[in-house]
Amino acid sequence: MPVIKCSNGKYRIGSGSCIYDTEEKAHRAWAAIRVAMADSYNDYPQSAVNAAKRAVAWAEKNGWGSCLTQTGKARAYQLSRKENITRDTIARMAAFARHLQYKDVPYTKGCGGLAVDAWGGQAGIEWAQKKLQEIKDGQK
Repeated sequence: MPVIKCSNGKYRIGSGSCIYDTEEKAHRAWAAIRVAMADSYNDYPQSAVNAAKRAVAWAEKNGWGSCLTQTGKARAYQLSRKENITRDTIARMAAFARHLQYKDVPYTKGCGGLAVDAWGGQAGIEWAQKKLQEIKDGQK
């Protein structure tokens, strides 16, 4: 997107607001936006979204109890809304594979199934493992 000088003497990025005091600040902001956009992903499978939605819906009705950290709860909401996630988040999802052994634990019997679903279920975790390798290999 081009940086444009506005009639008020400030600068904007594309069709955005004229909020940057200098052209340099506008270019730096645009560079940061490009980096943030390039380094986040939301191409995880719909089954991962559905798993997170199941976990969120259950927790909203029954509470999280002692299940999940704040990070895990935040991840469930993020995935359920198909928000972009960073490489670091993808790495955390991939590392969550160690919990897949608990994926079949009913929500009413313990935290395992709820936690796995909150992190995108088996499909989301397996996607994260593959995606992380693609990122490492430079394929994005």
